Amino acid sequence: MLNVEQSTLSDKLITHTDSPDQTRAWGARLGARLQIGDFVALCGPLGAGKTCFAQGLGQGLGITSPITSPTFIIIRQHPGPVPLCHADAYRIASTEELEDAGLIDYFRDWVVALEWAERVPEIWPEELYIIQLSFDNDGRRLELSAQGQGPTQVIRELSDAHSGT
Repeated sequence: MLNVEQSTLSDKLITHTDSPDQTRAWGARLGARLQIGDFVALCGPLGAGKTCFAQGLGQGLGITSPITSPTFIIIRQHPGPVPLCHADAYRIASTEELEDAGLIDYFRDWVVALEWAERVPEIWPEELYIIQLSFDNDGRRLELSAQGQGPTQVIRELSDAHSGT
């Protein structure tokens, strides 16, 4: 069973998941609301569920190709009704290296999901979704927050839909 708490102070949604499938389901809920040009910062330690959440984003966007970790490739493209650029900053030594890999080129025409985004906050656009994943007992803790009017509204809608208000 999912346990959700909503912070009224900062428009964030905190939830706990017990399985990778539940983590993917939260990604799909968000993915179904994303639009071209949206940026999702996936943050958290190794094994916390960033790739599972990205798989859910892909499902929500209508992408049918398998979504796997881009750690060694840096950027994976997933065309679909709403295309997904799935990138990873784990092996990146500098923001310039990520820019040289071409990540910025995707910001306008794709949804961008960046794993290990906390390593390169200077590349974040002004409006974005921030997904902080961490370990919580036997499951995971997901904190969904946003910067900017559009993303903040989506987080509020997700929270309202889940709380039944």
